[in-house]
Amino acid sequence: MPGLHESDTGGYALGFDVGGTFTDVVLAGPEGQVAVAKCLSTHDDPTEGIITGVSAALHEARIEPRQVSRAVHATTLATNAILERRGVRVAYVTTAGFRSLLPLGRYARVEEDRYDLYFDPPVPPVPAEDCFEVPERLDSAGRVLRALDENAVRRVAETIRGRGIRSVAVSLLHAYANPGHERRVGEILREVLPDDATVVVSCDIWPEIREYERATTTLMSAYVGPVMVRYLTRLQERLAEIGVTAKVQVMESGGGVMSADLAGRRAVATIESGPAAGVLAATFTGKAAGRPDVISFDMGGTTAKACVVRGGRPDITREFHVGGKGSFGGRRAGTGVPIKVPAIDLAEVGAGGGSIAWLDDGGVLHVGPRSAGSSPGPACYGLGGADPTVTDANLILGYLEPSVFAGGTMTLAPELAEKAIDQRLAGPLGVERARAAYAVHELANATMGSAVHVVTVQRGIDPRGFAVVASGGAGPMHAARVAERFDIPTVIVPPSCGVGSAVGLLASDLSTDRVLTHLVPADEADLGEVERIFTELASSAADDLGVRPDDPDVRVERSADVRFRGQAHELTVVVPDGPVDADAVAQLSRAFSEQYREAYGTAMTGPVELVSLRVRVTQVVTKVPLGRRPESFTEKAEPSGTRRAWFPEYSDYRNTPVYDRGRLGPGHLMPGPAIVEDRESTVIVPPGWEASVDSGFNILLNRGDAGGDPSGTATAVPSRRQAP
Repeated sequence: MPGLHESDTGGYALGFDVGGTFTDVVLAGPEGQVAVAKCLSTHDDPTEGIITGVSAALHEARIEPRQVSRAVHATTLATNAILERRGVRVAYVTTAGFRSLLPLGRYARVEEDRYDLYFDPPVPPVPAEDCFEVPERLDSAGRVLRALDENAVRRVAETIRGRGIRSVAVSLLHAYANPGHERRVGEILREVLPDDATVVVSCDIWPEIREYERATTTLMSAYVGPVMVRYLTRLQERLAEIGVTAKVQVMESGGGVMSADLAGRRAVATIESGPAAGVLAATFTGKAAGRPDVISFDMGGTTAKACVVRGGRPDITREFHVGGKGSFGGRRAGTGVPIKVPAIDLAEVGAGGGSIAWLDDGGVLHVGPRSAGSSPGPACYGLGGADPTVTDANLILGYLEPSVFAGGTMTLAPELAEKAIDQRLAGPLGVERARAAYAVHELANATMGSAVHVVTVQRGIDPRGFAVVASGGAGPMHAARVAERFDIPTVIVPPSCGVGSAVGLLASDLSTDRVLTHLVPADEADLGEVERIFTELASSAADDLGVRPDDPDVRVERSADVRFRGQAHELTVVVPDGPVDADAVAQLSRAFSEQYREAYGTAMTGPVELVSLRVRVTQVVTKVPLGRRPESFTEKAEPSGTRRAWFPEYSDYRNTPVYDRGRLGPGHLMPGPAIVEDRESTVIVPPGWEASVDSGFNILLNRGDAGGDPSGTATAVPSRRQAP
């Protein structure tokens, strides 16, 4: 390619996020973001979409592939493999007498299942015939009650080999307290099974109490690990074919990044990879805007996600459920597959641009959770889809410009959107096309509002003191209306919001976690032993990152799960820096009591006990500047044109000013109603709101008195009822 930058110094970073509808790519260098690409995801082979996007970004920036020194990936591969049951066949090995632990499962009948007289429990994660037991037994303190029968283990291994199973999960009773038996079982299995077999033992994945959750976490790591290894190997090869030789790193569920090799060995830690990246971008945006307390609102083509960020840190959960049922984006314990790894605590709903709008037998309108995805996509994509979607509704309302959708990579067909809305919604409901379209838009807002409700009101958090950070290709179109539902006065739309998750990848550091159950009363704890465990956990985690805990660019964070004696569940409390002495334990107990009061609304006192000790090791990496900055902008915000857009405040279409975000700079004001467009997304400024641009080129939407036409720039145009 003539004219490319010839520097061989590298310093460029790629972030690529594969979503349900779009694959987003961001390329940034020493001077900041230089290119963005957005293309339809290729579900049969996700690497196809990635290579298409990466090639487009490199070509736009005129950057040589060899100049890329960092490549960070967010993927839903592990989640999809579990939900769609596309993992490998796994054998499960446990203590004699506990073979039925996983086949029996644990299921809570919630929602419509409560009333189903013909209810069938879900298929167990592993069939009973692939579950094996070996004679051995430890007590809860790790003392040997029955020695391991190694000959029995070899017989089990031969049976597994004879069945052609190449992946095994081992979770013995109380192995967290003493891993000796479990490690020996793993050694024997590796001796007997073929060299390419995968053997996963719980003491290496997550050595923590609660047998069922530890077993399912280990099982899922064995189930998706080989799939992840094959995928990442292929991705690395495909990138090398186009000249990108940087080692791929993968976003993990807790908001850090791990090497591809570690992601293959600890695949279960990547299950919430995709959503975590968007939350990191919102966290970065909030800090830069001086708002450490924000609600991340990420709406893509398939789903919408909400997460609370307080004090510049997203909330973290240490158990979540894959494929679980629940109300309005929450996940109920006892549904789905429980996973015991740290993950950013978010609520997710099936409401995205591709969510299908449909009428039930009673004529009631619904939106989602089924999505048109990238194939065939919404009707307006012209790829064969016939069902009306949220994107079709937004196009009819005038919120989208057909010719610049997805960075100009595709042109939308308004006539196909009109046909879908007319035939499937407006006609059967007997309403005007625009009213049917806005009903779809508003119902999507209500569904997404429920996700915000889960992470705020439902958890005792008043959302009115937060700002909403909107991202995703569809997020800025809906964010102001979602904020209105909670009386939230401010919405922040960062640069490159349409590829927010890919941007968030470049704001991440390398991280990994370790945990070990150490159940002991706090006032009786051997503090030297506690210090030793923390040191060993930090050393083990640092080894995975290829660093030392005392390196200057390494950060070690310690925490402990604490509960009142006699209780069954615990809270995770930060352990103060410095040696673990009597003062540190007293400080830990006080912090737990305060955290307990905040969580449950009641102040309790009494003896406490330590349950599990945790360490998170982070290697801080050099980051490129984030976000796109306009090369030039005018002194005053001037519309680039107008477009007919429908707003409920007027019950009509209005000629609405349209602004080009690439020409907006700090201090520019745009009273609503208005539309702000960039290559990857569209910002809707409803009546009663005002948009401004801050020094970081974020668009701030601030709500004034609702109603009216504060700008006087939107003028009514005749509405036309179209025959279905």
